[in-house]
Amino acid sequence: MYSYTQLLDIIAELRSDHGCPWDRAQTHESMIPCLREECGEVAQAIEEKDAENLCEELGDVLLQVLLHAQIAKEEGLFSIEDVVNGLAEKMVRRHPHVFGKEEYISEEQNKLRWEEIKRAEREEKNRRKMGRAQGIQLDKQ
Repeated sequence: MYSYTQLLDIIAELRSDHGCPWDRAQTHESMIPCLREECGEVAQAIEEKDAENLCEELGDVLLQVLLHAQIAKEEGLFSIEDVVNGLAEKMVRRHPHVFGKEEYISEEQNKLRWEEIKRAEREEKNRRKMGRAQGIQLDKQ
């Protein structure tokens, strides 16, 4: 059985100078149709309650994620580790009732808090974006 690290090495090899011409030619933009198609196939497998196909289709979506991350790494933008870290930070931040001291009485309260956290994240992201546009580097709060 292959490991996650081996999979990352396979993706890097596919994109290398001696890798697959199709994989090397891909860009974020050229992969949009593939990403849409694979996400649709995941949804279809779920709707059809086809666990075997769902497993395969999730792998295809993961391939899309890893290829996008590899392209970004090659462009010096970010790595798959940045993607994983960003997602982990977001999940911890958006679940203060699990990873913090907040307690929710109802599902509705949980949903409202989730939306409040998302709104604050968007505001912070926009604040940093505006700061960069003005040539100011703003630290994460």
